[in-house]
Amino acid sequence: MKKLVAGILAHVDAGKTTLSEGLLYQCGAIRRLGRVDTRDAFLDTYELEKERGITIFSKQALLRYKDMELTLLDTPGHVDFSAEMERTLQVLDYAVLLISGADGVQGHTKTLWRLLKRYGIPTFLFFNKMDQPGTDKEALLRESLGDGIVDFSSQNTEEFYENIAVCEEKLLEGFLETGRIDQEEIVRLIRQRKLFPCFFGSALRLQGVEELLEGLYRYTEMPAPGGAATSGDNRFAARVYKISRDKQGNRLTFLKVTKGSLKVRETLTGKMPQEGGLWQEKVTQIRSYSGEKYSTVDTADTGGIYAVTGLSYTMPGDGLGAESARVERVLEPVLTYQVYLPDDVQPAMALPKLRLLEEEEPALHILWEEHLQEIHVQLMGPVQLEVLQNMIAERFQMGVNFGPGNIVYKETIADTVEGVGHFEPLRHYAEVHLLLEPGEPGSGMQFAADCSEDILDKNWQRLVLTHLEEKKHKGISSEFMWEKLRGLCGEGVCLIGFQIKDYYAYLGEDVETDTLFDVLIAAYLLNPLKNDYQTEDIAAEHLGTRISSYGQLFGKKKAAEAMAEQREEFVRYLCSQADVLLRSRRVLEEKL
Repeated sequence: MKKLVAGILAHVDAGKTTLSEGLLYQCGAIRRLGRVDTRDAFLDTYELEKERGITIFSKQALLRYKDMELTLLDTPGHVDFSAEMERTLQVLDYAVLLISGADGVQGHTKTLWRLLKRYGIPTFLFFNKMDQPGTDKEALLRESLGDGIVDFSSQNTEEFYENIAVCEEKLLEGFLETGRIDQEEIVRLIRQRKLFPCFFGSALRLQGVEELLEGLYRYTEMPAPGGAATSGDNRFAARVYKISRDKQGNRLTFLKVTKGSLKVRETLTGKMPQEGGLWQEKVTQIRSYSGEKYSTVDTADTGGIYAVTGLSYTMPGDGLGAESARVERVLEPVLTYQVYLPDDVQPAMALPKLRLLEEEEPALHILWEEHLQEIHVQLMGPVQLEVLQNMIAERFQMGVNFGPGNIVYKETIADTVEGVGHFEPLRHYAEVHLLLEPGEPGSGMQFAADCSEDILDKNWQRLVLTHLEEKKHKGISSEFMWEKLRGLCGEGVCLIGFQIKDYYAYLGEDVETDTLFDVLIAAYLLNPLKNDYQTEDIAAEHLGTRISSYGQLFGKKKAAEAMAEQREEFVRYLCSQADVLLRSRRVLEEKL
């Protein structure tokens, strides 16, 4: 039997959950069609999902069609839960990209398309809601995401084979000679992402659903066993893609077995997160989920998706057994929030609980700011914030609030520099020299040792590297932003804090200047559109004083008094101008 894992991806409200219901119903996995608006969809099991009518957590369902066993992963479509969606990509054999025929290709659809390309996932397209007035198949095909998209709704025609043949030069030559294309060649093109089958229909009315199922059955193949093992080696290999907890609090590690098999009570080994050591634990239970229900099995076989208990240190992206090293995510949160705890809850009590949620959603980046005595969390947007607040209240009976959101940004050094750390506690002496070099954009933090063991033993080198990797590294501008601005001007102004230092350097003034006026006026002066009359008038309205030239500082006391009344409104204005302020850094650097 062919065993596949396929995921459904879409922009929010494209009908993704409805298509999942249609596929399950068509295969006989459910007896009646559920609906999002009636809150009885098979895969919407979380109460907040039913209330909001959106998918928040990825779910799986098992279905059988002819001699194909398909594990269907329904993923969130809302951009706030993109990290949850991305985690499923690393375990997919095929993907179905759902596009609303009424709305066409939308912004998030293009993001999904690029992610599918990055992860190398063969993709089928399904244009939904084609029963709505004004939908145009030809116009949708012209609004193409790229080359290789072919209409599969009318197969076995000459035009159908011609459109496929032009996807590869070698295949085109063969088609011109023989006039035919074998099914195996179509499967190969899809697997190599040179061909993207396209289907049309209405999931709500079950139109085109069976055709999509048949396409998945005819034009797919079970991938070769994965893992880093050599050919003929059937050692166990698996990829972890999700961590969650059941209603009893048991920690569940969701994984796809890519090679070999895994049995209950079998021992697994992996690398400890951050700490650098190795963990070794036994699998106590293997579950096969379909919707909210599961059945226990003794063995997890190749190609299947399972949830196992007994593992305490696994993280999404980890490789187990012969599988390669962990997969790093692409999408990152764009906002950071301060967490306000109830008066009767101490941070020492709250942090371990929040860390449990971070295991399930690593992108939260729970951060304890020791010098500020504050907890910070990173999120994608307000909807995710609401969900997180609900989860904390539901699971830990703790009513938290959040401060205003600030933009998360990254910075790097411009040139190579040597840093020295000097330690001299009682009767001890140590000095560590670090060479810092700028890396390629997106390469992240990388650590290595280039020191002879004659100078420093290997175990001490490993200790230094371990502590470097586990520490939260802050840039110079970031440190300035939080320490100098946050308490002074409130949350909203923090996003432009890194500009202030450069502004004062340009003026030749002391960067430690800490008046509210100086901070806000610097943000305005760094705006390259400051001469635009609309921008200037807005600034004048909020500042209470008209600004007309670079570096002109006047009436501090008067302006500060005027701004005290308009502070919140002006901070909101600065936030709305964030993209302009960020771009202005280049303008300023050219002037310096």
